Amino acid sequence: MNENNTGLMKEIMERLKNRRVELDISYQELADKTGLSKSTLQRYETGSIKNMPLDKLEIVANALKVDPAFLMGWEEIKSQKSKGVKIPVLGKVAAGVPIEAVEDIIDYEEITEELAKTGDFFCLEISGDSMSPRMVEKDVVVVKKQETIESGEIAVVMVNGSDATVKKVAIHENGLSLISINPAYPPKFFTSDEVKTLPVGIIGKVVELRGKF
Repeated sequence: MNENNTGLMKEIMERLKNRRVELDISYQELADKTGLSKSTLQRYETGSIKNMPLDKLEIVANALKVDPAFLMGWEEIKSQKSKGVKIPVLGKVAAGVPIEAVEDIIDYEEITEELAKTGDFFCLEISGDSMSPRMVEKDVVVVKKQETIESGEIAVVMVNGSDATVKKVAIHENGLSLISINPAYPPKFFTSDEVKTLPVGIIGKVVELRGKF
C-alpha cells in the first residue's frame, strides 16, 4: 500500500473510532448492526486490516448514521473547496471616488480564496448593450483592481467624470481606444493628452463574467 492509501486508511480509522465513541457504541453492538465480526471491526479501527472494501465501508457508515463520504473525508474536502471570499457588486462607480468608499452596493458575489489572494477585487453590474452579445444588461463582471492593462484586454474605465464603463482597451503609441463588442457603437479614441487631461483612467481588469437570468 502506498503512502497516500496508508494516510487515507488512517483517517478512516480515526473517523470510525471517533464516531463509534461519540455514539457510545461497543464493538459488539456495531457487530450486531453490521453483520461483521467484532474482531474484524477491531482490526479495521486499529489498522490491522490495511484496506476496507467500499461495500463494508458503506455498511459501517450506515450503522454509525453517517454518510460514507464522512468516513472517507470527502465532505471535509468538499467544504474546503467551497470556501470563498465575498466581494461587493457595485451598481455604478463615480469618478474620483475610491472603490472602498462606494456605497452603492447592490449585491455580493463570491470568488475563490486562491483568486482573492492575487489582488483586490470588486464586481460591477453591466448596464446597457454596448458589450452585447458577450455581456448583456444585469450581467456581473469580476474586476481585479489595477491601473494598467495589456492592449486588447477588457477593463473598467473611467472617462471624463462619468460612471465607470466596461470596454475592450486598445493601446496605441499616441493614445488609446475604447472598443465596444456591439458594432452599433463605434470605437472611441483618446489621444495621450486627452488621457491625461480628461482624464481617462483604468480602474481594473475584467477577469470573469457571470451571466444573470
